[in-house]
Amino acid sequence: MIKTIDNPDGVPKPPPGRYSHVARLEVGGGAILILSGQVAVDDDLNVVAPGDMRGQSERIFEIIGRILQAHGASFADIVNIRTYLTDLGALTEYAEVRMKYLPTDQPPTSTTVEVSRLFLPEAVIEIEVMAVLQGSAAGE
Repeated sequence: MIKTIDNPDGVPKPPPGRYSHVARLEVGGGAILILSGQVAVDDDLNVVAPGDMRGQSERIFEIIGRILQAHGASFADIVNIRTYLTDLGALTEYAEVRMKYLPTDQPPTSTTVEVSRLFLPEAVIEIEVMAVLQGSAAGE
């Protein structure tokens, strides 16, 4: 198994020494991508759309898409998604955005929980995903 830690270009850079955006594990003829939880921030790490579930969800999926693309993956490769919301009352807004990005014929496994707060006070949602690449998509 080969492990690569990455912070792809085109996504907000995490604070130095805090975390990495993605761990890529080369396993057999494929690869597993494990993404850190993503929040809706701009390039200067300011929260985008403070308090707005729909706006933050859109930004997070944009960031996730860029990370996946940097590793030759797409939303169709996601096998697990974990979502942390500060208000389950806004679940419908998040779900509407999510359905635009994730396949509905074979949706990934999923966990969604409400938390009292996230590490950035204006953030209302954090999403982490795991994706699996096989064969030529994994870089064979």
